[in-house]
Amino acid sequence: MLSSSKSVIVVGGGLAGCEAAWQIAQSGVSVLLYEMRPRVMTPAHKTDKLAELVCSNSLRSDLIDKPAGLLKEEMRRLGSIIIRCADQASLPGGGALTVDREKFAQLVTEAIENHPLIKVVREVVTKIPERQPVVIATGPLTHDSLAEEIRRLIGYDFLYFYDAVSPIVDAETIDYSKCFWGSRYQDEPAYLNCPMTEEEYRRFWEELVAAEQHEPHEFEKGIFFEGCLPIEEMAKRGYLTLAYGPLRPTGLIDPRTKKRPFAVVQLRPENAEMTMFNLVGFQTSLKWSEQKRVFRLIPGLENAEFLRYGYIHRNTYINSPVALKPTYQFKGRDDLFFAGQLTGVEGYIESAASGLVAGINAARFVRGEEPLVFPAETAIGSLAHYITTANPKHFAPMNINFGLLPPLERKVRSKELRHRLMVARALGKLDEFINRQKLPRFSGKYEGQF
Repeated sequence: MLSSSKSVIVVGGGLAGCEAAWQIAQSGVSVLLYEMRPRVMTPAHKTDKLAELVCSNSLRSDLIDKPAGLLKEEMRRLGSIIIRCADQASLPGGGALTVDREKFAQLVTEAIENHPLIKVVREVVTKIPERQPVVIATGPLTHDSLAEEIRRLIGYDFLYFYDAVSPIVDAETIDYSKCFWGSRYQDEPAYLNCPMTEEEYRRFWEELVAAEQHEPHEFEKGIFFEGCLPIEEMAKRGYLTLAYGPLRPTGLIDPRTKKRPFAVVQLRPENAEMTMFNLVGFQTSLKWSEQKRVFRLIPGLENAEFLRYGYIHRNTYINSPVALKPTYQFKGRDDLFFAGQLTGVEGYIESAASGLVAGINAARFVRGEEPLVFPAETAIGSLAHYITTANPKHFAPMNINFGLLPPLERKVRSKELRHRLMVARALGKLDEFINRQKLPRFSGKYEGQF
């Protein structure tokens, strides 16, 4: 293994690892970024590109009054390479930051590989490097040998849940005469909608709840993350659960009938050419043959060809309230940092945000400076605060949400106003923090609006 006393080792070339490597290098410290692909592939990855998106191609809302939008804006102001590349690879998303996944991964890969202070090493890391600052950002599919090393280091068992991925269909096999374009809350028609009558919905629901699933091994306990629950698991909670959830017709009018459908399945373009569509909210653990049979009951998808079936995999994360400081440092070793889903943050941008903080702090450690704890009033700081202060007996992964941020000093009844005030406070606190710590300040998308 390559090493240098003046460099930081980053293990893992996903969103968190790439963001960490970028922040370290931008601080003037050299980086050795280890990525095991293509030498060793995972059940989820298909390419050797850095920052490959293995689930959805949406980074969720880009609206500033939404939690995910606030987090992205904070990351832009801190010079995030992940958000910069996502903006460059964006597709129409109806208020969401949706990307062409191939272009996005290519942009990140080029940025990382072309940085003069980053060396990408395509090797498997099976042990935690010693006597040198390290950022572990190997994600939920950490190599078994390294996972065992981390387990021994922490002294606590890993926690885990199951993460399910939505299928993708060939655009040419969709019956567009039965679909219409539109978005629930935006004028921009970013989604292809497949409307259902109540009779069509009932038949679909009945077949879905009766469909055969892949079963986990007996020694594994099936704990699903609520934000990525398989659609068949949601359906089993009740007949109308989907109609009030991912299939809700709110804000959508079928131009053929001039009425709101009983339920709607939304399809989102996977690339700029719109040759592939993702079934939004259809992450699933059904057997492939069952997916083909049941999902073809959706109007417009009767003859759909599946370019990728949905699948399920085990996600592993550490008990961060026990193991980590809010600087993402391991409590038992100050030169060891963790980042990404391995820490218990959930989601693309949350993972990248943790990598951003870990990278900044790893570089500061090398320079002999005090690692930074971001303000809890910010989205970035609230994530770090959550994963390091939650009840370790009930710790579970978490997306960014306004519930993680401290309440306002005064009570505000209007949810919309309350959220806007929290956003204004967060961005103000972040700018103050950047100025006080003399961090580089980059332009955001919503400059001057708060």
